[in-house]
Amino acid sequence: MVCWRTRAFKQAWTATCSSKSRNPSMLIPSEKSFLIRPITFQGPCKSSNIHLQLSGSIVAPEDPKEWRGCENVSWIYFTGVFGLFINGSGTINGNGQRWWKIPSGIRVNGTCTKPTAVHFNYCNGLQLSGIKLVNSSRNHISLTYSKGVTISNIHISAPKYSRNTDGIDISNSSQLHIQDSTIQTGDDCIAINTGCVDIHISGISCGPGHGISVGSLGPDNTYAYVDNVYVTNCNLVGTQNGVRIKTWQGGSGYARSIHFEDIHLKNVENPIIIDQNYCNGDHSCQPQESAVKVSYITYKNIHGSTSSKAAINLNCSNSTACTNIDMENINITPVVSGQKIFAICNNAKGKASSTSPPVPCLDKY
Repeated sequence: MVCWRTRAFKQAWTATCSSKSRNPSMLIPSEKSFLIRPITFQGPCKSSNIHLQLSGSIVAPEDPKEWRGCENVSWIYFTGVFGLFINGSGTINGNGQRWWKIPSGIRVNGTCTKPTAVHFNYCNGLQLSGIKLVNSSRNHISLTYSKGVTISNIHISAPKYSRNTDGIDISNSSQLHIQDSTIQTGDDCIAINTGCVDIHISGISCGPGHGISVGSLGPDNTYAYVDNVYVTNCNLVGTQNGVRIKTWQGGSGYARSIHFEDIHLKNVENPIIIDQNYCNGDHSCQPQESAVKVSYITYKNIHGSTSSKAAINLNCSNSTACTNIDMENINITPVVSGQKIFAICNNAKGKASSTSPPVPCLDKY
């Protein structure tokens, strides 16, 4: 017999959030699994330090028809909760297997489209550590409009074939640290979208998946910006992309001061890629002159192997060049011994030194 625990969770949260104690805590005990439908953990709370200890498992319904209340396009939704600290050795299981077969945007029961597993919205000061997230129907973690966030020592996993299952998807947030975690999914391990400033990513083990991406930026002729991103000391194994910047034609705004350093690659299809002509399979894209400006991009100490002949692909807009690209100490080798690999350039400007394969287009600003 299936026992739903959604109401019990709501009651426990209400008691914790309304508590006047200095450090109220909500415990999800070990060796127990709790089946819950979509739920909102609403703030603000009385205390500015809320602790959620996840030791057991939270499980989503297997059948999409069992879902109710997906207005936020998410399963577990935290909003307006400041000073939230979530840790433990427990698991959040999105049970997304049946969802993966449903195209994005299709509603089930007239209400639910493919939902994110855990969404944090306006959660300044969030600290998330230790937990596991598996098999989300869509993004495992989404973070929006939040500042001063640390995510560390978590494990995210979903099969390579699971569509749109980003590990961590962030937008309109600042002063973030994502570190010392393992992410294995069917889409981007980490996606940095518009409105992100001061983002620090380090110690990430990524793969399978689509790598670590800035973007996509500027869809549907929108304005987008990303500024001051550091991706350091990361390992990418068997991913479709390594470190990527992707923007749509017709967009506007900027992606600047983005640094990729001390990156190790193993059997990565597209190790270094800038694509200002990005277009996913759901769109029919026509050439446009406007583009998100990409500038001050640094690649330093990037080593490893690729399964592709095009190890470096700087596919910049014909109308808006990528500028101030700086490559130093790049050494990418083919997985297939003896295969010739090369760099592709279109309207990219900058400089390169000690780079293999050579990038002849980067000779001046």
